[in-house]
Amino acid sequence: MDDELTRIREKRMQEMKEKMREPPKAVVTHVDEMHFQEFIKTNQYAVVDFWAEWCGPCRRISPIMEELSMEFSGKVAFGKVNTDDNRNLAMQFNISAIPAVMLFSNGQLVERIIGAYPKDAFREKISRKFNIK
Repeated sequence: MDDELTRIREKRMQEMKEKMREPPKAVVTHVDEMHFQEFIKTNQYAVVDFWAEWCGPCRRISPIMEELSMEFSGKVAFGKVNTDDNRNLAMQFNISAIPAVMLFSNGQLVERIIGAYPKDAFREKISRKFNIK
């Protein structure tokens, strides 16, 4: 019995060690009109990608946003808003071209980035606006 308990403990310890080594997962929250204000107000720093399924450049920056969400994990929240499904939000922020990436600090819009840019350009804007290294 003691040997079996020891074996189970060792197995659990190994599983926990492996889990700790796993890289952070990409977390980009799908945000809609009903939850938008809550998302930008409950996260000190938030990056929101306004996109649509038919938009080619939007599809190109989607993996960039996922990668940046891992890099800034625990510091910046990342969300995405489908403009076709959330037209009121698109109108509220006067979005006439997508992709449109908005940076919010304490619920306030502090930067808007219109168009598809390389990952380094997005990273630089986020780091500078939120003063995060």
